Amino acid sequence: MIKSHNNFLYSIDRDLIQLNKNLKKMIIAEHPILYAAAEQLFKGGGKRIRPALVLLIAQVTTIDQKIKAEQKRLAEITEIIHTASLVHDDIIDDCEKRRGVDTVHNLFNNKVAVLAGDFLFAQSSWYLANLNNLDVVKTISKVITDFAEGEVQQGMSHFDNQISIEDYIKKSFYKTASLIASSCKATTILSNCNRNVQKDFYLYGKHIGLAFQIIDDIFDIISSFDNLGKPAGSDLKNGNLTAPLIFALEEKPELNYLINQEFQNTLNINKAIETIKKTKAIQKSKDLAEEHIQLAIQILKKKYSYKNIENLLLTSYYILNRIN
Repeated sequence: MIKSHNNFLYSIDRDLIQLNKNLKKMIIAEHPILYAAAEQLFKGGGKRIRPALVLLIAQVTTIDQKIKAEQKRLAEITEIIHTASLVHDDIIDDCEKRRGVDTVHNLFNNKVAVLAGDFLFAQSSWYLANLNNLDVVKTISKVITDFAEGEVQQGMSHFDNQISIEDYIKKSFYKTASLIASSCKATTILSNCNRNVQKDFYLYGKHIGLAFQIIDDIFDIISSFDNLGKPAGSDLKNGNLTAPLIFALEEKPELNYLINQEFQNTLNINKAIETIKKTKAIQKSKDLAEEHIQLAIQILKKKYSYKNIENLLLTSYYILNRIN
C-alpha cells in the first residue's frame, strides 16, 4: 500500500483541524454552566472517525474531490450528535471519566448533564435544518430515534444472560452504526448521488459502525484505564453484555453466576475479565469485527477504483488494526 494506516487522513487534515475549531464556536449557550458543560465535552478530543468518514466520502463522491461547505457542516453536526449521545450514555452508565476527562454529570450534576445533552441535540437539529435539504434532515433525524431505541433495548437487557449475538448486533446498530451509516448516506445526498450510491455508502457505514462498536467492546475487556480513559470492565459493571462475554458464556457457563450476582464488586469484574480472556471469546469477537470490515470493503471495491477509495479502505483497516 502506498500510504500507512497512520496517515490516511492526510487529505483532510486541515478540514479536521478546522472542524475542531468550529465545534467550539458552534456550541453557543447563554448560560455559563451550559456553555461550560458543552465545552467540557470537546476537551477529550476523541478519534473523530465519524466526521473523517463524512469528509472522505465527500471527496470520493464530489467532482474534483472538492468537499462542499454543506458537507463540512454535516461532519460537524455528526460529531455534535455523537457527543450528545455520549453525555446521556455517561449518565445512564454512571461513568466518572470519558477519554480521561471528567464526565459532565460528574463535574456538575445529572440535571446539568441531561440539559447539556439535550442542548447539543437541539443545536445539531438547528444546524441540520439550516442545510436546507429535506432528505438529509430525514436521514439524520432518524438517528436520534435510533439512539433512544438502543438505550431502551440496552436498559431492558441489563444482566440478561439470554442475550444472543443477533440481539447484541441489533442494539449496536441503534447505538453506534445508525449514526455512521446515516451520515455516510447524507454525505452522498449532498453530492447529488443516485439512490444506489446512497445505499452503497449507507451499508458501508453500517458495517464500519458495527465493527467499530465490537472493537470498542473488546477494548472494554482487554485494555487498561490509561488506554480507555475509563475503567476496564465498565460494560460488565453496568450490565451491558457485549460480544466477548456472550461468546465466553458458550465455553464458561460459570460466568452465569457472576452475571446473576450483577458483578457486585471489582473482584467479580476482574474475575469475569480473566475468565473471558481464557476463552476464544476475544478472537471470536475480533473475527466478527473483521467480518463487518470485509463486508464494508467489498461494497466499495465492487464499484469504485482503488485510487478513489484508498483512504476509505485505509480507514477501515485502521479501525480493525486498533486491536492488533
